[in-house]
Amino acid sequence: MPQITRTVRIGSSHGLHARPAKLFAQAAKDSGIPVTIAKDAGAPVNAASILGVIALGLDQGDYVTITADGPHAEATVDALAELLTTDHDAA
Repeated sequence: MPQITRTVRIGSSHGLHARPAKLFAQAAKDSGIPVTIAKDAGAPVNAASILGVIALGLDQGDYVTITADGPHAEATVDALAELLTTDHDAA
């Protein structure tokens, strides 16, 4: 299986705080494949770890790189990228 990597910008106006981070981490966990997320050129963290994701301190407009490896990696990265680029704080 090929490794899939995509770089996206954080869309939530208040960054990736607890609620959107939980949605993202749960989706990564539910994918059943190894997924990492890294801020800029920083070290990647397990995307299924809400604490790891929150510890990245992601603000609106920050660039992150999502990497997935395994079956359905492309669909997983697509779904996770959509979660990250959506403004979950919009009224």
